[in-house]
Amino acid sequence: MELGLEGTAVLVTGASGGIGSATARALAAEGARVGVHYHSSAATAERLAAEIRGVPLQADLRDEAAADALVPAAVAALGRLDACVANAGTWDPEDVPVARMSLERWRDTIESNLTATFLTVRAYLRHVEDTKAGSLVLVGSTAGVFGEAGHADYSSAKAAMTGGLLLSLKNEVVRAAPLARVNLVAPGWTVSPMTEKDLTEENVARVTATMPLQGGHRRGRRARDRVPVLAAGGRPCDRPGHHRGWRDGRAAAAPASPGSGNQRTRSNSGVRGASAAGSGSAARMIRCASSS
Repeated sequence: MELGLEGTAVLVTGASGGIGSATARALAAEGARVGVHYHSSAATAERLAAEIRGVPLQADLRDEAAADALVPAAVAALGRLDACVANAGTWDPEDVPVARMSLERWRDTIESNLTATFLTVRAYLRHVEDTKAGSLVLVGSTAGVFGEAGHADYSSAKAAMTGGLLLSLKNEVVRAAPLARVNLVAPGWTVSPMTEKDLTEENVARVTATMPLQGGHRRGRRARDRVPVLAAGGRPCDRPGHHRGWRDGRAAAAPASPGSGNQRTRSNSGVRGASAAGSGSAARMIRCASSS
């Protein structure tokens, strides 16, 4: 798929993880030079950067000064910066209902997901103000759309990104750069180092029991395939408004960890888009971009 990314530079935060590394490889395959951000997994990030001819960049994105310094460091290392994929985040595997959740866990999860994304976005948009162009892709989760029993902290952080943050950003970015773009990809269950031990056959069967024929858990492939299209400016091609894409799954059995229950659970991946022209559905983004 030719996306016109040849010669561009993209920063991927959390690139040492499952979705992040798959996204970095997909972007590199399209000809982009990638800034491979990591927090503590230096060896993994350095191996990936060597593999894709990218540049490893370290920062604790919960720290304001470190987050502010990351984008200028990426520009210096890559020579330019055309897009940013705000992917970094964490998910606590322990199933804890709200009635039993500690304030410490709540704060840690919000800080590692929502605050880290805010600081990343703020730094990148300052760069967009200077260059008058850019593409920002947030990586949310279907947990932020359907909720996830035992993980209200994570769901709340991702819901804030998917709702208020995304929609505010698409309205703000046009002030500085009318052609800049802001989009969000909301993956469902994805096999990664963060989740692999919890995705047992029993849990996968329960969570995917009512999904369409295509399974809901992937090794970063759906997010990997969508993010480069959005970074390259693929246009939404469904009806105006927000659309999750695919169907949601409902657990068919009693609640069990992780992410199942009688409530809606995380399911197949969806995409939400927003740009200078407004918001739009991007469930079939890949096909539209490749045919435009």
